[in-house]
Amino acid sequence: MPIYEFHCGDCDRDSEVLVRSTKWEGTPCPHCGSTRLAKKLSVFASSVAGGSGGEAPACSGTPRSCGMCGTGKPHSH
Repeated sequence: MPIYEFHCGDCDRDSEVLVRSTKWEGTPCPHCGSTRLAKKLSVFASSVAGGSGGEAPACSGTPRSCGMCGTGKPHSH
């Protein structure tokens, strides 16, 4: 079962939700119960032997190259 990251349009909070189906529409916000959730781009960490110690690469500034690009949330690169 996948864990999705969502942003709630009603309470303006982010959350991770375990969804038992690929049809996540209608999933309630765990904070306020609203179904106005938007799925966020998820970022995951990985490590490679001899790599950078498991750190995620820096954002390149290209849309969707980091977890914040494309969300409309202010951030810096």
